[in-house]
Amino acid sequence: MKIVYKKRFEKNFKKLPPNVGEQFYQRLNLFLQDKFDKTLNNHSVYKVFPNCRSINVNGDYRVIFEDHGDLIVFITIDTHSNLY
Repeated sequence: MKIVYKKRFEKNFKKLPPNVGEQFYQRLNLFLQDKFDKTLNNHSVYKVFPNCRSINVNGDYRVIFEDHGDLIVFITIDTHSNLY
């Protein structure tokens, strides 16, 4: 599986509190093992982000991404309220 990070994701990631960045990497490892692990709450967000899905980083932060099979494109990361 190849992962690509859009500039918007990278920009938002740099602004995250350090503990949220660490939580993202923990969730990324879980995602790489099983994209649909229940902890991730992987679901479609087509109404706000067409052709995208979301996973939970923690109780408030989400990652928006496109799933193209072997290619995952991380679009952005932010709080639930900022994204929706």
